Amino acid sequence: MSLAGSRPRPDAPARGRPRSEAAERAILEGVMKLLEEGVPLAELSIERIARTAGVGKATIYRRWSGKEELFIEVVRAAEPPEPELPGTSMRDDLLVLLENLRQRGLASRSSVLLHNVHVQMKTNPRIWAAYHENVIEPRRRLVLDVLRRGQLNGELRADIDVDLANDLFVGPILVRSVMRPEADLPEDLARRIVDSVLAGLRPVSSTAS
Repeated sequence: MSLAGSRPRPDAPARGRPRSEAAERAILEGVMKLLEEGVPLAELSIERIARTAGVGKATIYRRWSGKEELFIEVVRAAEPPEPELPGTSMRDDLLVLLENLRQRGLASRSSVLLHNVHVQMKTNPRIWAAYHENVIEPRRRLVLDVLRRGQLNGELRADIDVDLANDLFVGPILVRSVMRPEADLPEDLARRIVDSVLAGLRPVSSTAS
């Protein structure tokens, strides 16, 4: 898998020189090259990554605090980019978020390498904890924020537990992506899930479509 089209982190400081961008890309590509060669995550060292990327170890440590943070960046670069929310309604934002989740499921299915990396991450407590803290949890908080705004706007019943509502929305795609890899992830899945769940969670007087 090539990271030639990888994007900079949204929260990353601006790079002052093109050479910095090139070095960062070489490092990410170097990690992916080693993974493609079958080197397990546990056996990847900063020294080996630096040698493969053609940079010094200091160049890597200037960008990432260690292997865990670097591996997370490689996975994020290989996955579909984080979406921008339209902000027009709770339903519209949920559609975008669930479609992005569906796309990540498709990416994991279509890439044996990405699937294997996810599996390896889960067997490494430090890497998985870092991925959960820096990637999974922010995505979850974003959905919760959308649901809370929906409650304030009258799009979602005020008595609904937003943690439970989050599971109701994202659960079906996660089940199909992780537990039922043979199940379809059709293009209209996000819309069907959002509208089905909202049918039961909207205020009774709501006329939102």
